[in-house]
Amino acid sequence: MAGKIILIDRQYGSGGREVGKRLADRLGIPFYDGQMLMIAAEKFGLSANVMAEYDEKNIKSMIYMIAMNADYNNGDGGMLPRKIYQAMQETIIRLANEGPCVIVGRCADYILEDKVEYINTFIYASDMQKRIDRAIKVDNIKAKDAPSYIKKRDRQRREYYNFHTDRRWGETSNYDICLNTSTLGYDRCVDIIENLVK
Repeated sequence: MAGKIILIDRQYGSGGREVGKRLADRLGIPFYDGQMLMIAAEKFGLSANVMAEYDEKNIKSMIYMIAMNADYNNGDGGMLPRKIYQAMQETIIRLANEGPCVIVGRCADYILEDKVEYINTFIYASDMQKRIDRAIKVDNIKAKDAPSYIKKRDRQRREYYNFHTDRRWGETSNYDICLNTSTLGYDRCVDIIENLVK
């Protein structure tokens, strides 16, 4: 799998991050998700809090600031949201050029198109109760709040992806393979993706 990059996009609560982490561990390659924010922040001299403010969410405020050409500034130094995205973009390209790795989310498929060879996967879960259980376990969301929280997080990811690309988040034609963790489980998803990159 020389030079192969594995990209994983995912529904919130589907366990896509867990699949990616297990896959990277099995293959012995780097795994990047939210830590890319820290790398980008360090490289561009930004606060990680500023980077996190726009990480796959808050697209409405981002659109407003771009339209108004206003800086984001709360003591962390002014920075246009598009510059924050650019920092993430440059970080993803640099990490991919360093060699095989697993990258989760953040429009990586669009950013890396025609730059490196990759397998693009979408992880989803058809069983809403399993997504609710994961939200409770991983993010300590109250059971009564979990369904609306799941919808909110998916909406944020969809808006972020659709805003920064000319594609639609979760549309099957964008991906090489879509896997349902509700029926396959995490390890079987890892097996399938591993076989694709061999």
